[in-house]
Amino acid sequence: MLRRSDLPRPRNPPDDEPVPVRGARGPHLQVSVVVPTRNEVHNVAPLLRRLDAALAGVAGEVIFVDDSDDGTQREIERVRATVRLPVRIHHRAAGQRAGGLGGAVTEGFALCAAPFAVIIDGDLQHPPETIPDLLAAAVRDGADVVVASRYVAGGSASGLSGAVRHFVSSGSNLLCRLAFPRRLRGVSDVMSGFFLVRVAAVDTAGLRPDGYKILLELLATAGQLRVREVGYTFAERHAGASNASMTEGLRFARRLFALRVPRAARFALVGASGTAPNLLGTAALHHLGLHYLAAAIIATQAAIAWNFVGCELLVWDRRDGSRLRRYPTFALLNNLDLVIRLPLLALLVGRWGVGVGIATLLSLAAAVLVRYLVVDRLVYRTRPVPPPTGRRAPRHLGGRARPTARERTLVPAAAAAGEEATDAPG
Repeated sequence: MLRRSDLPRPRNPPDDEPVPVRGARGPHLQVSVVVPTRNEVHNVAPLLRRLDAALAGVAGEVIFVDDSDDGTQREIERVRATVRLPVRIHHRAAGQRAGGLGGAVTEGFALCAAPFAVIIDGDLQHPPETIPDLLAAAVRDGADVVVASRYVAGGSASGLSGAVRHFVSSGSNLLCRLAFPRRLRGVSDVMSGFFLVRVAAVDTAGLRPDGYKILLELLATAGQLRVREVGYTFAERHAGASNASMTEGLRFARRLFALRVPRAARFALVGASGTAPNLLGTAALHHLGLHYLAAAIIATQAAIAWNFVGCELLVWDRRDGSRLRRYPTFALLNNLDLVIRLPLLALLVGRWGVGVGIATLLSLAAAVLVRYLVVDRLVYRTRPVPPPTGRRAPRHLGGRARPTARERTLVPAAAAAGEEATDAPG
């Protein structure tokens, strides 16, 4: 086994220099540690020193994906000169922080030069000393994902402050497992933000996380993955304030809904909710003496605004560009269905004597499918997502079910050698 003590002291090249990945005649990186940070200036120094000590027997690197405005980037630049580990920084300026913490992790994946990536928070609630155990489990068991869990043997959630956070954490964990009983079978800590991924096993470019629960996104959307868990003790935050908030909680709930419910079904649900302002508005205006066709046109405008908000929040969330620019196109396309609805409405009411309310409902149902197809293609069409700027590492392609012989030789000192990978589910 090749140890870091046998290697020349690594240096920290400028962030715009290409990432060197050593060839067959030199040492290989074993693990890239991705640390998403947001205003963690007081945690950088102790975190890097503990990472440097924990990975003393491992050929690794640290990649900070920084969304901070408090000088965290400058602190990383200062401290990285004092540690042996190579440290890189990918700073996301304000306005370029799509997806929150989950988006930062996804960009960090794209920068990894090692076959394994470890995601760890920057507040020291996740102990760096557990990383060798995660890597050992991945190599020993041929795992694609190794979750650091608070709810297995050797784990503890004692760092959660107060009964409310314990309740929210355990309740959210249970909710995820109920939403995905098959995919999350055997995963005790879906809400963990501390885990290892074999980069070749997942399509990280296809992830579209929103908020801070990237593990849920990965397990719910990836193919069949071999998952293992390693217990750890969740510690108290070292310094600074928690980034958890009610807003993050709402983002989590919205993303769980989006992952569980297909987009077409979400569109139908939003459209169904829009029938309320449409029906009530048409009935009220008609009751006030307006002709039922004119009432339907006016009420449709209120329903369109309602549906646009619902589509932005629940159906096609986090799209680039201005909502104000999308709305006119959205409204125009939704008004075009009046070409279908008004003749049908006139036929139902004027020719067949159907009540205005029932006729409005039937005409709305007839336009839903066409509206979804048109809006999906013209208003919310998917554009290619550019890769993160900065230094790029080579991509790991393919989807091997087991680590290669080279990966099996990259076991840190804490790993137990010689065990065969099993096909047992995680």
